[in-house]
Amino acid sequence: MKLHSTVEAVTARIRERSQPTRSAYLERLALAANRKPGAERMGCANVAHAFAALPISDKFRVVTERAPNLGIVTAYNDMLSAHAPLQHYPELIKVEARRLGATAQVAGGVPAMCDGVTQGTAGMELSLFSRDVIAMATAVSLSHDVFDGALMLGVCDKIVPGLLIGALHFGHLPTVFVPAGPMTSGLSNNEKARVREKAAQGLVGRAELLEAESRAYHGPGTCTFYGTANSNQMLLEAMGLHVPGTAFINPGAAMREELTREAVRTVLQGRGSSAAGTGAKCPPIGQVVDERSIVNAMVALMATGGSTNHLIHWVAVARAAGLVIDWNDFSALSEVVPLLTRVYPNGSADVNQFQAAGGPGFVIRELLDAGLMHADVLTVRAGGLREYTGIPAASPDTPGGALHWVDAGASKDDTVVRPASAPFSPHGGLMLLTGNLGRSVIKVSAVPDDRHVIEAPCRVFDSQEALHQAFNADELNQDIICVVRWQGPQANGMPELHKLTPPLAVLQGKGFRVALVTDGRMSGASGKVPAAIHVSPEAAAGGPLAKVRNGDRIRLDATAGTLDALVDADEWAARALATMPEALRVANGLGMGRELFASMRHNALAAEAGACSWL
Repeated sequence: MKLHSTVEAVTARIRERSQPTRSAYLERLALAANRKPGAERMGCANVAHAFAALPISDKFRVVTERAPNLGIVTAYNDMLSAHAPLQHYPELIKVEARRLGATAQVAGGVPAMCDGVTQGTAGMELSLFSRDVIAMATAVSLSHDVFDGALMLGVCDKIVPGLLIGALHFGHLPTVFVPAGPMTSGLSNNEKARVREKAAQGLVGRAELLEAESRAYHGPGTCTFYGTANSNQMLLEAMGLHVPGTAFINPGAAMREELTREAVRTVLQGRGSSAAGTGAKCPPIGQVVDERSIVNAMVALMATGGSTNHLIHWVAVARAAGLVIDWNDFSALSEVVPLLTRVYPNGSADVNQFQAAGGPGFVIRELLDAGLMHADVLTVRAGGLREYTGIPAASPDTPGGALHWVDAGASKDDTVVRPASAPFSPHGGLMLLTGNLGRSVIKVSAVPDDRHVIEAPCRVFDSQEALHQAFNADELNQDIICVVRWQGPQANGMPELHKLTPPLAVLQGKGFRVALVTDGRMSGASGKVPAAIHVSPEAAAGGPLAKVRNGDRIRLDATAGTLDALVDADEWAARALATMPEALRVANGLGMGRELFASMRHNALAAEAGACSWL
């Protein structure tokens, strides 16, 4: 299938604008790749320290036999349900590496926080910047520089982008990502949302709300809605950085352990005399992640209505590989990429139902066949991206239940996934909004058609708490656009504002025309409420949200792609910018470790530039 002209054009302009930075990046990779292995290159004391704790047999292999040595970077902790299963992965990986004549070491751990735990608390203001901390921790882990390949163990929101950014700074290493999969289905996402809305109205108490939340989040694995964590997994499949089809196999499933072993076999492909395979080497991650790979990830995001957070994270990922992308690129792709999935919050299904209906394999096949993805890309597998159109299966009659992949076939549930010839929408799930209020994004796939255009007077809030107070005082019972500012990277670290969803959904349920405009983040948590998020430049950086006043009429138009304050142009130009209240500025920097992130807030780039603190 011929590549779609828009996909080709977006890729070409990324390649052109990135030429200087990408060339410099590849030159650095070549210098690193052309060195001798660590055990030969380093001094004797360095080598002795690096392998002092290895079993004698492993030490002999890596030092004397020059066997490949893998670095494991793990985000394991048992605070996160998604990462708790990773506890036993390192030993499994070491056993498989030894079987293949190689060695493996845990190079280091990275911090991993749960937005679900910190939601609406001061700790959430560390969340976005934890991505950059994870990237730095990955760099520290790999800086021992004795590795011939790497395995990245992580799943959730900031963890995967952070691991990927860190790995790309060691782009000369073949690298495979190893997830743990989603928890089994509990209370449905729609029912959970219904109980939250009743709680916001005071119709149920804490006991009923906690019971519902505990039924929804009930075991090991990622949350089952299609938020940032599960979008991460879809994008890694589209970039060819997983073992194919690994994303949504549940922890504890019969195949889960074998897929982890397959990750070891994959990264060792063609390396060392005992490594099984075709002889084709697993390519370095810095070569795998090029402009075509990044575009494939963007296309997969649009086709699945994935998390808006990736309009920040994947900009930062691209920068780590010497590539420059912006929201115009996402917008252009969204115009031509059809929406192929309905998974909560832009549908009622959860990720387990998505997997059962066809999952990533079905979506990638449809996009390839429609000419909407680059097929001529490197992946960690010798068979390229076509391998990612299969569904993994185990053969019970084969020793060890040998893995094989089966064709995704037709959709098993066309209320969840559809072919490109009959999509849910001819356009992608995300849209860029521009106007005199700046540039922002909206997850339009989750919003009912009759709510794509909202025009109403606004009420300006300086915090989530202030909006809740107004809601509880019955001050918002009208058509209204709520503006919540001072929520960007420089202001307070750009937290997710999930606490706003229940009250806004209640107002919408009463029949009012309601929308949110903010320089903060919402991921997919806005649900069916229109939300213009990531407004850039942010208010704290002198962005136009600092000009908005109570009563200004605002128009959010997700059909035309505009976001404007309907204020006379001369008056708008003459208005002074409000400044963040001093008490709020001070409070944003104190407590819960926020003092340690002051330099990150100070240095953070705009959301559209990836909110990077390291550039």
